[in-house]
Amino acid sequence: MPKTTLNSVDAYIAAQPEATRPMLTSVRNAIRKAVPKAEESISYKMPAYKLRAEPLLYFAGWKHHISLYPLTATMLAAFKDEIAPYKVHKSTIRFPLSEPTPLKLIARLAKFRADEVTQRAKADSAH
Repeated sequence: MPKTTLNSVDAYIAAQPEATRPMLTSVRNAIRKAVPKAEESISYKMPAYKLRAEPLLYFAGWKHHISLYPLTATMLAAFKDEIAPYKVHKSTIRFPLSEPTPLKLIARLAKFRADEVTQRAKADSAH
C-alpha cells in the first residue's frame, strides 16, 4: 500500500492490490449490511466501524490475508468452532486470500460485536 494518507474506505480499498479489492469490498459490505447503524471511517490507517461512538470492528488487507479486529474473549468463545479453520492471534482473525471469504461468518461476528457494544453502553448508562 502506498504511504499516503487515506481518508475514506473507498480510498483504502482503491490503494490495495487489484486482486484484494473484491474481497475487501465484500467484507465491507457484509459489515455494513450486518450493522447498518455503524459509522464507517479510517482509524489506525484501516477501515473502522463505530457504534454509539464505541469501536466496533476494523479490517485490513495484507499480502496473503485479510484481518478482522478485535475478537473479544466472548467472541472467541462463542465462535470457537466456526473460527477454528482460520489463524487467530490474540484478538485478530486472518482470512486467507486463497480461500473463499466467509461473509456469513463475518456478518455474524459483526452483529455479535454490535450486541456487545450495545449491552456495554446500556450497562454504563444504568450506573
